Amino acid sequence: MVGYDPRAQDAAPTPHEAAIAGSAAGMATRVLISPFDVIKIRFQLQIEPVSSRRPMGKYWGILQATLRIYSEEGLSAFWKGHAPAQLLSICYGAVQFVSFEFLTKMVHKSTPYDSQTSGVHFVCGGLAACSATMACQPLDTLRTRFAAQGEPKVYKNLRYAVSTMWRSEGPWTFYRGLSPTLLAVFPYAGLQFFFYNVFKKMLSPSSKAGDSGGTMISLICGSGAGMISKTMTYPCDLFKKRLQVGGFEKARVHFGKVQSYSGLRDCVFQVAKEEGLRGFFKGLSPSLLKAALSTGFTFFWYEFFLDVMCSIREKRKMNNLTKDGGDGQ
Repeated sequence: MVGYDPRAQDAAPTPHEAAIAGSAAGMATRVLISPFDVIKIRFQLQIEPVSSRRPMGKYWGILQATLRIYSEEGLSAFWKGHAPAQLLSICYGAVQFVSFEFLTKMVHKSTPYDSQTSGVHFVCGGLAACSATMACQPLDTLRTRFAAQGEPKVYKNLRYAVSTMWRSEGPWTFYRGLSPTLLAVFPYAGLQFFFYNVFKKMLSPSSKAGDSGGTMISLICGSGAGMISKTMTYPCDLFKKRLQVGGFEKARVHFGKVQSYSGLRDCVFQVAKEEGLRGFFKGLSPSLLKAALSTGFTFFWYEFFLDVMCSIREKRKMNNLTKDGGDGQ
């Protein structure tokens, strides 16, 4: 089970184990969901309507966008920005799960609340995600810039992108979109952990304490939690992406209409005025696919790697006990 469980203190992961499992889960998941992320970002940044009924923009459907990106930019385009995205996933996964395990443990030891309740998971999950976001926002901005650019590329590689952005836009450009990110990430991550906890208890109520169960149940529960939380917080993700590409308009010209925003309030106002209510949910379909896979596999791999490390730890403990017993005879 994710989070500190007082019934299974011997199986509780150490901060080191949580960091390794979180990083490994993020790395494995990122490889699988990168194409959906690229398609989602292209939809989010398109000013024109995303509709197959009135195909005014460059992209108007998941299949159409997939085929067009492939024909114009090749298969590798679906992994554009994979280097910063992979760094983001590794860093984010480590910070988030270490923080979550620490916070749930603190709740158990310093408050009267049960650390395995859904409400506690909501609060601790949201706070853990905020910590990870603050630590990893520059990597998220770089990932968005790489995924947003077409051909020819503006940024040749990660080092060139960092130096160019720092020199031409200043250090604060790496934190563009931080406000809507923090506004969205607390309820988004909180709801992920909340619904994962609810679904896990519904589908495996008789699971033994300490059995994290890195099985298909984890994948199903995580996928459901990801889709619900993404739908409820999606507009903030769109605002974040729009703000992150500010000052990057020259790379967006051949994708269609380009818009600049002075801040979060201006972004919300202009999207509502020019694109209507549907504009707040551009790219929702590929985003839900991505959220289902991303959240599902993140929880699946996290629990899987924790199980592996817990088994190794137990075997070492048994071997040491056997060795000590043998030495004492």
